[in-house]
Amino acid sequence: MPVEPPSSLRYVSAPRWPRQRSSVQAAVPPPHYWRRLLPALALLAVVTRLPSFGRRLWNPDEGYLAVQARMLADGGALYSTVVDRKPPLLPWLYEASFAVFGDGSLHSVKVLAVLAQVLTAALLASVARRRWGDRAGRTAGVLYLLVSIGLNPQDAQAATFEVFMLPFTAAAIRSADRGRWGAAGLAVAGAFLTKQTGGAVLVPVLWLLWQASPTRTAVLRTVLGLVLPVICVAVLTTPSGFVFWTVTGSGAYASFTGSELHVLLRALANTALLMAACAGLLPPIVRVLRIARTGASDLWLWLAASAAAVMLGFHFFGHYYLQLIPPLTLLATAALQTLPRARLAPALLTSACGCVLFLAWGMLAPRGELAHAERVAAAVEARTEPGERVLVWGIHPETYWLADRPPASRYLTAGLLTNYSGGRNGPQVGEKHAVEGAWPVFSGEMRTHRPALIVDDSRGKPFAPERIPTLRRLLAGHYEPLPEEVDGAVFYVRSPG
Repeated sequence: MPVEPPSSLRYVSAPRWPRQRSSVQAAVPPPHYWRRLLPALALLAVVTRLPSFGRRLWNPDEGYLAVQARMLADGGALYSTVVDRKPPLLPWLYEASFAVFGDGSLHSVKVLAVLAQVLTAALLASVARRRWGDRAGRTAGVLYLLVSIGLNPQDAQAATFEVFMLPFTAAAIRSADRGRWGAAGLAVAGAFLTKQTGGAVLVPVLWLLWQASPTRTAVLRTVLGLVLPVICVAVLTTPSGFVFWTVTGSGAYASFTGSELHVLLRALANTALLMAACAGLLPPIVRVLRIARTGASDLWLWLAASAAAVMLGFHFFGHYYLQLIPPLTLLATAALQTLPRARLAPALLTSACGCVLFLAWGMLAPRGELAHAERVAAAVEARTEPGERVLVWGIHPETYWLADRPPASRYLTAGLLTNYSGGRNGPQVGEKHAVEGAWPVFSGEMRTHRPALIVDDSRGKPFAPERIPTLRRLLAGHYEPLPEEVDGAVFYVRSPG
């Protein structure tokens, strides 16, 4: 009777990473596989995102999108009277959601974020199942959802760009894996049109295309799938405005100059958080790397391209790191197929424990800047009439949405007019570092529709009015401060006469 060697001696030669199953194996699905897996993934996604429903919004990006959606609904034009450095799919999604469910709450888009997470998990499960079997599919879907909230709650629980970008990136890999090149190009376009860095998934897609020894038709389908949607969106907005706001107009923003230490500490902190969340994923990957040297090249390229996208712009915000989770999940799933089956339970248990900790953090996280924005918004609402335009000079665009008052400018944060972002306080902050052409437009807005109220919410930051000559002249010539402040915010009303 043969005796199985102990696990420490089992791998005499270096095994390869698990390969894709044959088409015959992949074509025979077990009964009820998806009927059982999808409800489980949906339930897990709801549980992991429960904290997102615990507060009105989680970060300024949600507020920015909410204000944009209201402006678009009121007749605003994207990249003209409604501007941001992001592509248009998510502002349009917010606008559509508000049109159906109302704009007084973000619950509708939070539900859509849950659905996006379910879709991402299902697509990753599909990729893993086709390559390594049914158990691998379940593993990938569950691991992804357990790790998906492994960052600061304001980054992981917000219904913002990365959450809605990830289904497109997973769909791109799934389509390329199956040789559906038109669909792969279309998914890459969807990722890019949700957030520019989503286009990084094009790297592994092209690698899979090259490995498939493509025909001209396959290459053409990929190119058309990628290019045509982007051209259509550019035409639907304004081609020059689309190119400027999504590609060419962010040179000063994408700079390492200013607050280098602050940015470095943020990068290290968010990297540490993600590594803690991936404590169940990283050991299998490292273990297999020590004994295997080939395979899963597309997944490694996906991870590398995503890491480059995280570093792009040198800001290292926590939500950028969400882009790393899908390739890490598939790499860990691949590793677990090579290692003894007993390794699966510790990986799942460790990931589940980490998920519980991040879930508790989300439930108990302090309100922080949201509480400040709510107090300022309440004061704005009390000092103005509905429909009166307001200028909030700060980095909290959600104040407009919370106060239900229209912004007096298309530039919803001081960052677009000064290049202040994420604690940047060095020589790259000021009027001359604004988005090109922004100050003449802003000055025209102030002349044409002078705001009923201006709120200086700079609170000593580098974009304070005393450091911004144009704003300082506006306040001195046409406004006077109210005696009381709200959480350090100074309110200015129009001078008599």
